[in-house]
Amino acid sequence: MYARSTTLQAQLSALESGIAHVRDQVMPELEGIPGCIGLSLLVDRKTGRCIVTTAWDSEDALRASAAQVTPIRNRAAEKFGGSPMVEEWEIAAMHRVHPAPQGACARVTWVKTDPSRLGSAIDVYRDHTLPGMEQQLDGFCSASLMVNRSSGRAVSCSVYDDAEAMDSNRIASAALRVDAARQARVEAVDVREFELVLAHLRVPELV
Repeated sequence: MYARSTTLQAQLSALESGIAHVRDQVMPELEGIPGCIGLSLLVDRKTGRCIVTTAWDSEDALRASAAQVTPIRNRAAEKFGGSPMVEEWEIAAMHRVHPAPQGACARVTWVKTDPSRLGSAIDVYRDHTLPGMEQQLDGFCSASLMVNRSSGRAVSCSVYDDAEAMDSNRIASAALRVDAARQARVEAVDVREFELVLAHLRVPELV
């Protein structure tokens, strides 16, 4: 499974129209492209940072979709009033305890390591970090790990029932993150929190 993420620094005044455009226009268009298996949209309403992620059933489908997706992405960027930054990933892990309810929130963590250590970092995430999230973090819904094997970059997205749950587990989450970084020998680059506005990624369980 593969993914393409588009990060936008949206104008705050354009957030609602941009969200509506992704929901009503972008998602139906993408569903008609072979190999597309869904879309998610993360929004930080305070800063305007938005991340649209599309999932694909193979690397070939991801590559073949590029020409069709580009104009769709550009129209969405215009609606949000920001320039898109595009990244492509392999989906290395996906675990769901239950579907994300309306009002769900997500904590996203970007890390980097030497590409030669990425395989062992994935093992640590699957064997230790995911079970730790499920057992220790209040309101845990699901988590995924996406990686770029050539650069050694990776991003984890953990989803919670609501903002209150995410707030309450912030300290426990940080402790898990520090422990995982030590075991996997990765460096955390950034951690952000978002509202999960659209949750339509149909990626199967990958653990």
